Amino acid sequence: MKIPPITVRAPRATGRLAVALGVALAMVATGAAQATAAPTPALVKGADTRAVESADKIPGGFASWKDLLATQEKLVKAADRVTAAVRTQDDTGFAGIVAAPENRELRVYWKGDTPERISALIGQLRGDVPVSVLPAAYSARELESEMNRLARTSGDAITSIAPNADGSGLTVSGADYGLTRSKVADSAVPVTVEAGVTPTPASRWDDAVPWLGGAAWRNAGTGRGCSTGFAVTAGGTSWMLSAYHCGGVGQTATDPTGQVIGPITHASASRDVMLIRAGTAGRVYNNNPGTISPEFTNPVVGTSASYVGMWLCTSGAYSGTICLCQVKMTNVTIYLAESVLYGMVLLENSTRKNVAGQGDSGGPVETPEPSSTTQQHAVGVISLIDTGAQVPCTGYVISGRICSWRLYYSPWSNVTAAFPGIAIKTG
Repeated sequence: MKIPPITVRAPRATGRLAVALGVALAMVATGAAQATAAPTPALVKGADTRAVESADKIPGGFASWKDLLATQEKLVKAADRVTAAVRTQDDTGFAGIVAAPENRELRVYWKGDTPERISALIGQLRGDVPVSVLPAAYSARELESEMNRLARTSGDAITSIAPNADGSGLTVSGADYGLTRSKVADSAVPVTVEAGVTPTPASRWDDAVPWLGGAAWRNAGTGRGCSTGFAVTAGGTSWMLSAYHCGGVGQTATDPTGQVIGPITHASASRDVMLIRAGTAGRVYNNNPGTISPEFTNPVVGTSASYVGMWLCTSGAYSGTICLCQVKMTNVTIYLAESVLYGMVLLENSTRKNVAGQGDSGGPVETPEPSSTTQQHAVGVISLIDTGAQVPCTGYVISGRICSWRLYYSPWSNVTAAFPGIAIKTG
């Protein structure tokens, strides 16, 4: 199966973020030059596989990271069944879902009476996980409609907008609180305004064929440094997934030593994902979270949807592996100078330390398999960092770049929407 050509949505020009974005990309290139001299832990490729488990205090009083992940996996599987049922019947009252592993509970928000078949499904799910059905003021469909209207009338005042998973309204971000507040004053639903949020596009340093996720790569034409995401396949051909803003179709990806990875062949500006044609393997680089040594690789065993409340890890090539990161919003629309991004997910480091920084763009967002945390599920790829939430950088390159405790990633659902027929390559 061949992946069809991508139709790129016309970008919405805002002007306001153009300078900041250019500076960010320039600094990535600067960081890349410094990073080639950074110490890289020795690794016989694929020979060392270790558990990816946080050493920090585990939320919710769980005895271990693995226990939290096991509870989360049950909640996500239950949430997947609910969302599948909603899509099949096009239920207009559905508002959202929150997976809350710290509370050991799945919350389903619904406007009006819950249909009998949904109530029956939830009754079945309760045999395995606690599920609460809670009232919502607005449905997901109503909130999406209002999101689109506000976006059309806001001019440059909004940098991002997303529905609240509990159906209570919308959350809007902008650089200037007063201006943003005035632009959404006529909203038909309650709006929470966050000021100072400025999403900005954000390498495992000498990889080789077969190429793995979480490694450094360079755009041969621009010198920009980014990270590889996950190996994917369609119709017997393999690609490497990364972030669209790192390059364009027809440009060439190399590793930091200049070895050619392959050409960029497909891209979607509106989802911030791209494909590099390359010989790949279904594994990703990781480290003990919060350090750069030891460095090892893990097999990818599948994919996972994204829900508010989930705990995830990131693994950009510049910052290394970072865990205890929680999903705060889904279906976020973000306005940049060059494009509008759809279906994004907001992720925050619960410790308010670095979650990702410049050069990590395109890198893996993952969740360990609870039965064996040496295996990973692909959740998405790192897209943007919030430069309004800056913190000191950690990982392979500490100086010369910007890092943040808040990021936006492009989830697996964006990948399949951009490239129909794509599948994760497992290890």
